[in-house]
Amino acid sequence: MKKEFQIVATAAAGLEALVGRELRDMGIDCQVENGKVRFQGGQEVFMRANLWLRTADRIKLVLGQFPAKTFEDLYQGVFAIDWQDYLPLGVQFPVSKARCVRSKLHNEPSVQAITKKAIVRKMQKVYARPEGVPVPETGPVFSIEVAILKDQVTVLLDTSGDSLFKRGYRTEKGGAPLKENMAAALVNLSNWFPDKPLVDPTCGSGTIVIEAAMKALNQAPGLQRSFAFEAWPWVDQALWKMVKEEAKAAKKTNLDLRIMASDLDGKMVSLAQENAKRAGVASSISFKQMRLQDFRTDLINGVIIANPPYGERLMDDEGVTRLYQEMGETFAPLKTWSKFILTSDSQFEEKFGSVADKKRKLYNGTLRVDYYQYYGERVRRSESES
Repeated sequence: MKKEFQIVATAAAGLEALVGRELRDMGIDCQVENGKVRFQGGQEVFMRANLWLRTADRIKLVLGQFPAKTFEDLYQGVFAIDWQDYLPLGVQFPVSKARCVRSKLHNEPSVQAITKKAIVRKMQKVYARPEGVPVPETGPVFSIEVAILKDQVTVLLDTSGDSLFKRGYRTEKGGAPLKENMAAALVNLSNWFPDKPLVDPTCGSGTIVIEAAMKALNQAPGLQRSFAFEAWPWVDQALWKMVKEEAKAAKKTNLDLRIMASDLDGKMVSLAQENAKRAGVASSISFKQMRLQDFRTDLINGVIIANPPYGERLMDDEGVTRLYQEMGETFAPLKTWSKFILTSDSQFEEKFGSVADKKRKLYNGTLRVDYYQYYGERVRRSESES
């Protein structure tokens, strides 16, 4: 078994730099590219990446890279990979995904079929199985993916299983949920630190404040879920146990956080509370059923992060316009507070009543959205108290 791997962390468009920053904070050197971040290391590295990355989608091993303009090129390139280093006899190895961009080979189902054929033939040869005898596939799943960009093929092995946004704490969600890794990204793109108050006045199922609390408490986002690699025979289970135990021990327990979440819908508030309990951060967040326009506070230097309903999410245009106007009026007196608001409405600033200091393009799933950022006037606490 190989001791060093070429590894890729995939990410939604616009979030790659955040994933790169997380990896560097973990002491892992990396290269940020469109849609992914490349790095390398042994089993411990891809274990920690799966367990700790908050803004990534998946962690994949790069098994091979080669040029291919014909199906024969593809077959030979896949066949040349040392599959015995990854696939023990008897495991399942579906070619679950193929993506072809600006390449001679563009029929993705055919790419999947040729790739599968080449792997099967290599497995038959390596394990001395006659060509006409099927290779058994009843064991753990090793999900293979093929990406072809400008006639360059990359063959990948998915270590994650379910996407990393599936933390395990959110079993129920509202009508237009924000993925956990996107919520974590909104927190990371804000100027919030654990010593500041944080408010989400349209909290829905509570994902933003839960992700903020988990980050503040240094709680690994993957502790409550499983990963595909855990079932692989060649993975060092003692090492994986150690990595998890270290993550459990790293959680902070005596941190005084001022995180507040509210929503007009009482059912959503109850749901958010349940999600926070399952995430293990309920004691760090205050939940309340409340209209957004009723929000008041004497605290200073706080941060508001919100993913309010917009046209494609739950509300009609008239309701959205009224909500954004109310947000602008309610937040206007909070001069020292920074506000970060995600929406697909291109007229948001006009409805909100002020132009953002900064605007960042993101994607909420396939929906193009903007993250409007308003920075508060920084005031020292002693000044406010004098």
